[in-house]
Amino acid sequence: MIPVVLNGESREVPENLTLKELLHFLNLKEERVAIERNRAIVARDAWEQVRVEPGDQLEIVQLVGGG
Repeated sequence: MIPVVLNGESREVPENLTLKELLHFLNLKEERVAIERNRAIVARDAWEQVRVEPGDQLEIVQLVGGG
């Protein structure tokens, strides 16, 4: 497990995860979220290549429809 900050809270996640795998680990649907890693938005098509590193600051925002 490695330490990260996820949405402002310290958390431990498995080592060597990609951002896409992190979403699955967190049981989040990838089509309804945006990910910021270390204050930069990560493009959806890069989620399979970008690995979560110890100390990363991640913000995962769930998109909600309304009306």
